[in-house]
Amino acid sequence: MLVNTRYFGEVELDDNKVITFEKGIIGFENLRNFTIMYDSTNEKRSEVSWLQSLEEPMIALPIINPHSVYPGYNPIVEDEVIANLGELTDDNLIVLVTITVPSDLTKMTCNLKAPIIINSTTKKACQVIAENPEYVIKYNIYELVQKLKESKGE
Repeated sequence: MLVNTRYFGEVELDDNKVITFEKGIIGFENLRNFTIMYDSTNEKRSEVSWLQSLEEPMIALPIINPHSVYPGYNPIVEDEVIANLGELTDDNLIVLVTITVPSDLTKMTCNLKAPIIINSTTKKACQVIAENPEYVIKYNIYELVQKLKESKGE
């Protein structure tokens, strides 16, 4: 299928790359179909990817694997909250968090409190609220992202 995107223009997307959020995501509950995109012009995949809406081209949220910025990240969520995703295993579980990039880049944060949980087998996903009290909505990641870039030679 041909898809319009915010940062990558028009791209051809395989149907098996569509991720369905039955209840949408926080702030965009009416949007249900997304895909994950990243800049492939670089031979190395960037730490930051984009959760691109397939229904609203202007909605593309920067996302990152939380383990890259918070080692040992392990959100606690009720089983019934993620039950509709299908059986989750170490092989099909993907956990991502959204990034906020303000005009002052040194204040870049990620939302550890509301991770996105994806079952890569069923292509179903949801955004949940982690019960962990130590996880915050605005976890500063600027210095961590800079170190990741340096370690990858970017």
